[in-house]
Amino acid sequence: MMRKTLRNLTALCCTVIACNVQAELLMKWQRLPLPIDLQVEKERVILVDKNVKVGYPKALEGKIRLQSTGGAVYLKALEPFPTARLQFKDVLTNEIILLDVTAKEKVVNPQETIRLIYEGKLENQSGSLNQDEEATEENLPASPQLPVPAALTRYAAQMLYAPLRTVEPAPGIRRIAHGLPSKITTLLPAYPVTATPLMSWQLGDYVVTAVRLQNRGTSRLELDPRELQGRFYAATFQHHWLGRFGSTEDTTTLYLVTEGRPNQAIIPESKKYVPPKKVKRTKIVVKKVIEQTRSATAEEAQNESQ
Repeated sequence: MMRKTLRNLTALCCTVIACNVQAELLMKWQRLPLPIDLQVEKERVILVDKNVKVGYPKALEGKIRLQSTGGAVYLKALEPFPTARLQFKDVLTNEIILLDVTAKEKVVNPQETIRLIYEGKLENQSGSLNQDEEATEENLPASPQLPVPAALTRYAAQMLYAPLRTVEPAPGIRRIAHGLPSKITTLLPAYPVTATPLMSWQLGDYVVTAVRLQNRGTSRLELDPRELQGRFYAATFQHHWLGRFGSTEDTTTLYLVTEGRPNQAIIPESKKYVPPKKVKRTKIVVKKVIEQTRSATAEEAQNESQ
């Protein structure tokens, strides 16, 4: 009897353990939207392993419940809806991961956990290497890292000009407020251009600021970094010339790398001098005029009497 009871308990424990162990579906992020199916009223967990903010279209308002905490995102469809795109934005790097989510009445394995992996982790988890392959992997030379100013400049150029899905992740880079005026007149005083600061990103002690330059003149301009006024660690033009004002080539972007905040490297805007208002002062000399008049009258009377 005791042995039978032990066998039953063992079988029950094994059943409970088997029920608690759930397989994870591995999905590799390769700059293409990842398809996710949700079953209505069934919560699905997405393990992102990043601190992310979740963005969704207004059309999903009231149709889906979203929660993000501890590197995991919890999705629960409240009613069926067609494919809609969600955005997971990495708080640290501003990288965006795209998911195409569809809610259905019935889905296979609706509560299967999905784990997102990045940059070659899929191959390491799903395959095995022999000793020769491991040795070859270790003997490969490490890819050289870009200096921080160059990495910042490349990241800023990609954020402004490249499609979002092609932007390379850059751990540690974060967007900051540049603290500059809406127009900078002291940056290129020798050129008839309008300089408008756009955005700034920081990595370590360095900051890159993207500045839009627009030619206001009627002739083509050749841009020379030696004409820049300010204290900059590096400066790069997206294009080295500007077309005349009104043409499709009259605008480009300048990337300024500074050590510290950019508003401390730019020459401050000069304040327009306003002279003080002159106050007209009127002196009233009544007493003296009356005395002079009386004296003159007395002299005239004396002359007449003589």
